[in-house]
Amino acid sequence: MTQAKLERLSVDDLSAELVLTAGRFVRAVTRHTSSDVPTATLRLLSQLDELGPVTVGALAQADRCSQPTMSAAVQYLCDRGWGAKTPNPADARSTLVDLTAPGRAVLEEARRERAAVVADRLRADPHHDERDLATAVAVLRGLLHQPDRTHEEGTA
Repeated sequence: MTQAKLERLSVDDLSAELVLTAGRFVRAVTRHTSSDVPTATLRLLSQLDELGPVTVGALAQADRCSQPTMSAAVQYLCDRGWGAKTPNPADARSTLVDLTAPGRAVLEEARRERAAVVADRLRADPHHDERDLATAVAVLRGLLHQPDRTHEEGTA
């Protein structure tokens, strides 16, 4: 879609286009990396990085999967030394999961490799530069840090 066509779209249509394009972009970048770590595992490492020590139930909710599915994914991380479980001080019946130093290193390497793919694409594109990228980052960060109104209003 051309820039002129994009500029004629409504906020709702542009929002849909942003979600679609962002998803496709992330998948395209991922396809051009050499990491042996499954994408779902990197997503879980990223969730742990973002949420900090967290219960398996909270991770399952954040990833919109079942608790047994998340338990298996967490066990996979722990078996590789990328995650660790500790007793939950707020609830003796549960544990908290957190990143280990090796898990953080795996995540940081994957992020570096993906960033290099993006940088290479940007350098190869004569129509966009660092200012465009800075604007895109600022817009996405701004949207990300807004309060979640759907939960505040009690709607789905």
